[in-house]
Amino acid sequence: MAYIWIKTFHLVFVIAWMAAVFYLPRLLVNIAEAGAEPAVRARLVLMGRRLYRFGHVMFGLAVALGLVLWLHFGISGGWLHAKLLLVALLLAYFIVSGRWLKGVDAGRALPSSRTLRWFNEVPVLVLVAIVWLVLAKPF
Repeated sequence: MAYIWIKTFHLVFVIAWMAAVFYLPRLLVNIAEAGAEPAVRARLVLMGRRLYRFGHVMFGLAVALGLVLWLHFGISGGWLHAKLLLVALLLAYFIVSGRWLKGVDAGRALPSSRTLRWFNEVPVLVLVAIVWLVLAKPF
């Protein structure tokens, strides 16, 4: 019974983190398209900072519960290593998004909104691969 509860909360925190992973780059697109509107940019940057902080908390909780699943319940396999590699790539992606946001706050320019829109699509592909690995456990 504990296994199901821990796995449930692990998934809930993963979903919350993925919401932040998906939405933070979208906020960057909005900031890039806001132009010289200081009030709009300031509001979007504030939203982004709060979302970035929230995402880190959700990631930390998901990792903590994932460690419990791994260490206490013995979840293992090659698929898990591949999944963790992809999760690390998503974390790096999230950190890059956060650095761009902090750069905006420091007065640095963002990539173009078109580039940011393409950048925004990356986590969808990685998430599909992660879900497939978890469900199929191919190795």
